[in-house]
Amino acid sequence: MPMDIPAPAARTPDDGSLGAAAAGAANANSAPNGAANGAAASGGPGIWDGTSAPAAAVDPLVGEDVSRARDRLAVAKARSQIQPQRPWRSLRLFWLLLGPGVLVFIGENDAPSMLSYAATGSTFGIGFFLPFILVTFLAAWIVQEMTSRLGAVTHRGHAEMIFDRFGPFWGFFSMADLMLGNFLTLVTEFIGIRAGLGYFGVPPLLGVAAAIVFILAVTMTRRYWTWERILLALALFNGLFVPVALMTHPHWGAIGKAFLTWSPLPGGLRANNIMLMMADIGATVTPWMLFFQQGATTDKGMQPRDVAFGRWDTTIGTILAAIFGIAVVIATVPLFAHHISAANFQGAQFAQALEPYVGRIGSSLFALGLVEAGLLAAISISTSSAYAFGEVMKQAHSLNRGIKDAWPFYLALLGSAIAAAVIVLIPHAPLEFIVLTVNVIAVLAMPPALVFLLLLVNDREVMGQYINRWPMNVAGVTVTVLLVICGIGYGVTSVFPHLLGWGG
Repeated sequence: MPMDIPAPAARTPDDGSLGAAAAGAANANSAPNGAANGAAASGGPGIWDGTSAPAAAVDPLVGEDVSRARDRLAVAKARSQIQPQRPWRSLRLFWLLLGPGVLVFIGENDAPSMLSYAATGSTFGIGFFLPFILVTFLAAWIVQEMTSRLGAVTHRGHAEMIFDRFGPFWGFFSMADLMLGNFLTLVTEFIGIRAGLGYFGVPPLLGVAAAIVFILAVTMTRRYWTWERILLALALFNGLFVPVALMTHPHWGAIGKAFLTWSPLPGGLRANNIMLMMADIGATVTPWMLFFQQGATTDKGMQPRDVAFGRWDTTIGTILAAIFGIAVVIATVPLFAHHISAANFQGAQFAQALEPYVGRIGSSLFALGLVEAGLLAAISISTSSAYAFGEVMKQAHSLNRGIKDAWPFYLALLGSAIAAAVIVLIPHAPLEFIVLTVNVIAVLAMPPALVFLLLLVNDREVMGQYINRWPMNVAGVTVTVLLVICGIGYGVTSVFPHLLGWGG
């Protein structure tokens, strides 16, 4: 399928002029489809080498292009100030490019994920699951590195790439599949927000309403840069689980041994154990992460020259999210050590159960961490749905646009969040069923998404010199195969828990 390349009259967005940068931003992100051969000849889509003919006329500039151009000019200035004898100046450049990778991983450390980790620690301790969780984050890094690279090189969102390369059917299918899974996940985020605030005595209606107001306020900034910085500040509160873990006075020798020896799965392959493993996998590798990071990378205006910075951004996000997730497991180990059954605990109940071991302050931090996890994820997940909707429906889809210019994008974003919040407030709503369904959908939907991703990053016409190398292909295929096996196992044990004689 044809891809876009900028017209030669426009300089790149990093050449030092706002008008030129805006023109480059418009070309890289808004130009109509052009000839694929020109893109391939120039080293990849969105890169003009000065020899191939322009694909089409440049679209008129809009506010989105100007806002993105300002960000690129700041990047260009920071890049120009880097000197070999003053390497610390590269930190400012990295700060400007930091964002999508950290947000996607901290966003995936959402309320149900943290509750899954809490259930893991309180049920099994640390022996098997600490290294297991670390491996799931490694798998997530493999997936998201390819996603970040794809976004920086193509200047296109994930749903738009699927639509363009594999046809409208698969484009609409990927959008519908994502939006359904995201909506159910959003319900679980508001469950976590309600539970976390409930620990402090906040009524459900007030807590959920406050969350919607916060999401609305953050989304209405009409500036990607501002939106991203607010979410990065919010993401810091995901680290509240670390002091809670330290308050339990963990046995560091046992923790080190757990990572080095990787004990067998307690109880073997029983249905409940497999379901908990799948829940932990679903806590780190999910489809919305692909759509969000690629959409955010595009909205941020990242370029092929930023691929290495995007990789570091993704790496830092992986490390931080792994530390925070493992901290939750460690924090809930006292419940395992004292044989406190936490099989049916909700968010506030975990905080209450931990109070004898970490005090009121520790349990309050745990509850606040759940609120942050739900809020950040609700914003990130609803944004990924809006990106996919705008890309497939060919509507404006940028946080640099105002509501008037991109009302379908904001309607998809805010509408999905508000609808999910309303469901949480419905008396006797099947919330436990929704939580279980979310885990099933997340695990089963990931392999098809990975197949599309692998096909795209191995398409030289799309990626040019940034095409996948064989080590990443081996890693990506391995992750896909393992997820297929896990998905089959999860599905079988969920529907037929006694089929293989494992029982519950």
